[in-house]
Amino acid sequence: MKLTEKKQRWVLHEDALPQPAGEGVTRRVLAYTDNLMCVENTFEKGAVGALHSHPHTQITYVVSGAFEFTVDGVTKTVRKGDTILKEDGVIHGCVCTEAGVLLDIFTPMREDFV
Repeated sequence: MKLTEKKQRWVLHEDALPQPAGEGVTRRVLAYTDNLMCVENTFEKGAVGALHSHPHTQITYVVSGAFEFTVDGVTKTVRKGDTILKEDGVIHGCVCTEAGVLLDIFTPMREDFV
């Protein structure tokens, strides 16, 4: 396994290096270019994505599990199939209430992840 490279055409899940991204959270950087990035985050029940903001627009797709997300001061529970839009600079975070996976799409890409 290794860290995915920019503009790598084929990114096989089994080859994408899992990286710790907080207690109970594992991140896999998937395909990306300068302007777009796909990242998978696997959460254990009780794991926290601390409140934060960044200069990227982010869409999160809930692949599995359940999460209490706070975005711009509003908290909602999301489950499989739900999406959350977090525009650049908006404070957001989550608590995993049922172990699961989130798929994040960022524009532009997160240089701090590579």
